[in-house]
Amino acid sequence: QHRLFRRKLDEHYREVEAECAEKNKTVEALQLAELIIDNSPAILFRRLAAEDPKLRKMVYVSPNISRFGYTAEDFINGRIMFRDIVYREDSERTLNELQTYVNRGIEEYTQIYRIITREGDVRWIEDRTSVVEDAETGVRYHQGIVIDIHRRKEAEEKVRKSEEKYRRIVETAGEGFLLMDENLKIVDLNKAYCRMVDYSRNELIGKSLLDMVSENYRHFFSAKREDLLNRGYYEFEGEIIARGGRSVPVLIHANALRDDSSVIIGNMAFITDMTEHKKALTLAGEVQRSLLPQQAPQVRGLDVSGENASCDEIGGDYFDFLWSADDPGGPFTVVVGDITGHGVESALLMTTARAFLRMRASRPGTSTDIVTAMNQHLTEDVYETGRFMTLFYLTINDDRSRIEWVRAGHEPAWIYDPDQDSFEELKGPGLALGIDEKYVYRSNRKTGLKKGQVIMVGTDGIWEGRNKAGEMFGKRRLQEIIRRNAASSAETILTSVFKEQARFSQGTRTEDDITLVIIKFA
Repeated sequence: QHRLFRRKLDEHYREVEAECAEKNKTVEALQLAELIIDNSPAILFRRLAAEDPKLRKMVYVSPNISRFGYTAEDFINGRIMFRDIVYREDSERTLNELQTYVNRGIEEYTQIYRIITREGDVRWIEDRTSVVEDAETGVRYHQGIVIDIHRRKEAEEKVRKSEEKYRRIVETAGEGFLLMDENLKIVDLNKAYCRMVDYSRNELIGKSLLDMVSENYRHFFSAKREDLLNRGYYEFEGEIIARGGRSVPVLIHANALRDDSSVIIGNMAFITDMTEHKKALTLAGEVQRSLLPQQAPQVRGLDVSGENASCDEIGGDYFDFLWSADDPGGPFTVVVGDITGHGVESALLMTTARAFLRMRASRPGTSTDIVTAMNQHLTEDVYETGRFMTLFYLTINDDRSRIEWVRAGHEPAWIYDPDQDSFEELKGPGLALGIDEKYVYRSNRKTGLKKGQVIMVGTDGIWEGRNKAGEMFGKRRLQEIIRRNAASSAETILTSVFKEQARFSQGTRTEDDITLVIIKFA
């Protein structure tokens, strides 16, 4: 009997020992959970789900409510209701939201609002609540977590203000603005661009920029697209087609947007309406063209024709004819020049060069004297700008049997002899004008010129022009046109070159000025 009693006592002892061990594990787990909660930004809560907000008393709040300066007892004992610490401007909104959830039977929801800490600071919180029911008592509770998201909201506010600032800048800008995806489809734009093309925002969103430019510029951009995008930043002039087919000249400043791996994820562009600017340039171009020969010169023994085509409204190419109208049988001079670049600066330099050349040519002196003086004059004006001018100065003597030329860095002229079916380059040393003011030029001579021969003097914009495939027009193609039309007039030869060059380019926008003079010995 004693052994039986002892055995039962040992069994009871083991049961108690097991219960104690389990209890210790539970206590340790609870302590660990409390430690995690105390160091967590999430505050746990449970309150009665009463319809009357005044009766929604807290039955549990985790101790880390202290991060806001309060204690759990403040809420559990009813000294403070949670709604009392809700920021005044958010209080009514949160109550209305909560009532809406109740009316709709929504039992899981999230609210974002501000509260006031005990110290009076305002903090943003995220309240994630679910409705639960006690299985034994049937009492319903609101329980969940409250997370301090103040830093996140501050960051969001900074982003919002930054975006608002960006939007204000973009919307008030006088220039058009486009934000495009990697395929150049419009995803955002400003009012200035809408006004520019006379379309609404909704009509433009989703359209490709390439669908809105003129055909010539579409070909130009398509051919240059990879090169432009790889630069990151690119700038070019173009034409946008507005409502009704109206063409709007524009200047586009664009950037490719890339992700952290340098992959293009989009593009942004500021687009300036150049209509008024172009009107002024067109007027300037008309003035500039009026300075070029307006008709073919009538000189004995020569058939002469010349033409200039600028890639912009105004350009830097130049040609001129110098002779005495009172002596059509006297010496005849052709001048062709090419200023580096094109546009306004080149045009102004060309005009200056023309004025000085004409003034100096009217005074006594040889062709080398004229070109040397011109170089000295231009060097003073352009030395620090980095610009310069190439020039070919060709004079045909009065009996049309001898020519003399000065080559100042310009491409050699050609003489085509149809009897020999041969081209000869009129070469010779000579530095471009505007580089060295002390440089002294010398002339070159050729005799034995005869009827039927053709001289071509031009600028490199002719043979360096390219088509959509990037193929260059080339000198051989130009020579073939001259060969094929050598029996025709100088004007026919000239016209044939320009027509063939236009056909070859297939509408591709030219990137340089083109000037050509044809002289045929008649």
